[in-house]
Order: sequence, then C-alpha cells, then structure tokens
Amino acid sequence: MTNININKNNSIMALQELVEQNISTKLSYMPESFNAQQQQALELFKQRLFLEKTIDEAISFNKNINFPNENKNLHLATTAEDLIDVFKLRSDVYGSINYQEEFPDEIEGLNFDKYDSNSAIVFIKNNKIITGTTRLIFDSTNKLPSENKFSFNSIREKYSVIGELSRLIVRNENKGLSLEFKYIMKAIYLLFMNNNIDITLLSIINEHYKLYTKFGGSEIINDYGDYGKLGHSVITLAWNPSQVSPFFKKAFLGQK
Repeated sequence: MTNININKNNSIMALQELVEQNISTKLSYMPESFNAQQQQALELFKQRLFLEKTIDEAISFNKNINFPNENKNLHLATTAEDLIDVFKLRSDVYGSINYQEEFPDEIEGLNFDKYDSNSAIVFIKNNKIITGTTRLIFDSTNKLPSENKFSFNSIREKYSVIGELSRLIVRNENKGLSLEFKYIMKAIYLLFMNNNIDITLLSIINEHYKLYTKFGGSEIINDYGDYGKLGHSVITLAWNPSQVSPFFKKAFLGQK
C-alpha cells in the first residue's frame, strides 16, 4: 500500500469546516442529478478527511503509550499502514458475523470511528497478516462508546482514570483460548499496568461471561439484555487487571 500523506497542520481542519459548510448546499440552476453527484462527492471527501485526521491523531496517541512488550507478533499501531490494516480486519470480521449494522464502516471496507483518536490500538501479525486486534479507549471529552446506552458517570466518581476495551477481534475465532486471544489479553494487561489506568470497562456477550469470571478482578455493572442490533444479550464488566487470578497469570502471562 502506498503511504498516506498525513497533513499535520491546521489546513485539514479548515478544509473540513469548509466541506461541512457546503455539503448540503444545492445549486438551484443545476439539475438534481448534478446536485446529487456533488453531494456524494462531498460526502466521500469528508470521509477521507476524517480518515486522515483519525490516523494522524491515533499515531500521535499511540507513540505516547507505554507498551513494554517482547512478543514479536504483538504490536502497537504507530503507522498509517498498521491502522489501515486494523480497520480492514474490523470490517472483514464484522461483515462476516453481521455486526455491521451496529458497528458500521465509516468508509466501505474500513471500520474506524472518533474513539480511535484516543485509543491504544494493538494488533497481532503473523506472516505479514493481521490476525487479531483490540483497543483500549482512554476517557476523553468524547466519553466512551458504550455510553450511547449506559452512563459511566458513577464509575468516574469512583475512579480517576477509566478506559473501555472495544473492537476485540480475532480473524479465525475458535472455541477456547486461541493463541491470538491469549496475546490480546496479555496486551490489555500490559496497557493497563503501564499507563496509569484505574479501571477498564468492557462489554461482552453473556455466553462469554463464564470465561471472563476466571480472569479475576471483575464485576458486572450493567446487563443490557439485547444490545442494539447484535441479537445477543450483553453485559458490561468493570475489570481491574492488577487483580488478575492465578489462572490468568498462568494462561495469559506465562507465569507459574
């Protein structure tokens, strides 16, 4: 893939504002077909600007993350190429399991959103192919994605710094503890322990809860029943990886 040229000055923001101001403007003297094509072109251009802005901010954010990792297959996303590959994997997997309606692509084939700008994004790469990924979203003015359905304000009153895990994806998901899943959970542990997070929040489908109870340090804070358009019963956990169980230490950290 060719390098994406990331513009780091204010011209992108100014251009985006200009696009937004004109995106709904119609030219009365032109046929409707022209106005429709113009609208579509402006929408695509706006999406491209948002992609470049997201990549630029995500790279800057990830370069400031402390991630002491010795696993040669586990990486923090610090290049545009890394992020594009992660966004593609999200789109591919969500499309295959019919999650696109709840978590739609911003651009066809690329699944990203505003939360990527302040997320530690990790991925697993084997033989130059990304096979798994997740992100730890740091709380910000954007709040956190699950707050579209449930407020975390009571959690903020209890903890100074909170984050949410999301987009946990394995390309070929199998029953049990796959190697990719083990790597991802270790990455989450490392991110938590080395970046001054007080508590992590994560939403999981109910059928996975039995496994997560073995990790230690978690409690249910909300049960959604059916979550949006996923067709699954979902719960949100508050998880403190500093309190992981002996099972987690052995299975995911390789400790005896």
